[in-house]
Amino acid sequence: MNVFVTGGSRGIGRQIVLRFAREGWGVAFTYAGNQAAADETIVLAEAAAREAGNASPLIRGYQLDLRDRAAIEKTSEEVFAAFDEMHALVNNAAIVRNNAAVVMSDEEWDEVIAANLTGPFLLMRAFTMHFMSNRFGRIVNISSLAEGGCSGQANYAASKSGLMGLTQTFAKEYGPKGITANIVTVGYVPTDMTKDNMAEQLHQFWMKHCPLKRPGKGEEIADLVHFLCSERGAFINGERIRVSGGLTYAP
Repeated sequence: MNVFVTGGSRGIGRQIVLRFAREGWGVAFTYAGNQAAADETIVLAEAAAREAGNASPLIRGYQLDLRDRAAIEKTSEEVFAAFDEMHALVNNAAIVRNNAAVVMSDEEWDEVIAANLTGPFLLMRAFTMHFMSNRFGRIVNISSLAEGGCSGQANYAASKSGLMGLTQTFAKEYGPKGITANIVTVGYVPTDMTKDNMAEQLHQFWMKHCPLKRPGKGEEIADLVHFLCSERGAFINGERIRVSGGLTYAP
């Protein structure tokens, strides 16, 4: 079994890569530009597979800008050539360009929509064509509580809300072909992105209002993503599953 994970070099994406490698899956993952982090992920994934007693699966990293349509097509072709088959797609990568809605620039809007919504759509389209030939496929898209609206993130919120509708549409259209599509809505998980873009007052809001009184862990997200891609998750389709410690909204 093989999976393609976007944004797999750090944070939640790295934990997803390690989880699949531990189960013996081959993993292709993308990274924006940090070659050292990608190389480290490959080393960790290969070690995780060995420690779990699995024969070393194929683990490869691909540099990819999800705003670049031509690069998405080229990378998809390279992945299909390197891996005999692909069985699952996990759209995890995302960018933020925070600003108040009325002063948000066209560039800030366009970049986030391109990376967080158009990029995943292009990958879903390419991989679904591949999945249909086998009448099997798993699509898992990673979203955020911002999908219901979030101050200072009109572009990000719109991209994640759109991703939810996109996921459910694929679930309806391609479920009869043996392909499931689900979305995992994530709460606050400490990563490089949240560290750089989550203001201290938002951290305090989370710790005050989240019923579990703690942030999430990347491993907890990875466990669910793997379950949805496994045979055990075969009858889950078109669902949004919230992993947020009980908090259901962003401020």
